[in-house]
Amino acid sequence: MSNTRPVLHFIAGKVGAGKTTLARKLALEVPAVLICEDQWIASLGGEVKELRDYVHATTRCRKLMVPHLRDILRVGASVVLDFAGNTPRDRAWVRGIFEAAGADHVLHVLDVPETLCLERLRQRNAERPEGLFWGEVSEALFHEVTKYYVPPTEAEGFRIVRHDVTTNEE
Repeated sequence: MSNTRPVLHFIAGKVGAGKTTLARKLALEVPAVLICEDQWIASLGGEVKELRDYVHATTRCRKLMVPHLRDILRVGASVVLDFAGNTPRDRAWVRGIFEAAGADHVLHVLDVPETLCLERLRQRNAERPEGLFWGEVSEALFHEVTKYYVPPTEAEGFRIVRHDVTTNEE
């Protein structure tokens, strides 16, 4: 067994910023166990059509995942958490997990212009790529969700890696 601590990677970024794409890439590169919130919520059932549906579903999913995530980290496996770390409350939830497990962490922040996020959202809605667990996300829902996005600051005390994305090629 390695002497290095397992790492919990998590991601902050608006809808359409590329959180799931980055999570999949990180899981292969690290390597790490990939845990995708959207996949778990879809498997647990219940339709998500508006923000309050998502809030209910994510609350249920996160309660279920805490002991599972701690156990994975405690046995020495790193994890890429494809759960949005978009608010101080979200990030505090993740902090509780990695601290309880004695793991390290990296918060990946996707700095993507809103216009590019919307372009990607339109493309995703049109193409319905494999691995997409929700139906169409409207621009109205994008704007509603984006109101709650709070970029992390150094004062929160996370090890932050910023990913600046300016084109749809990345």
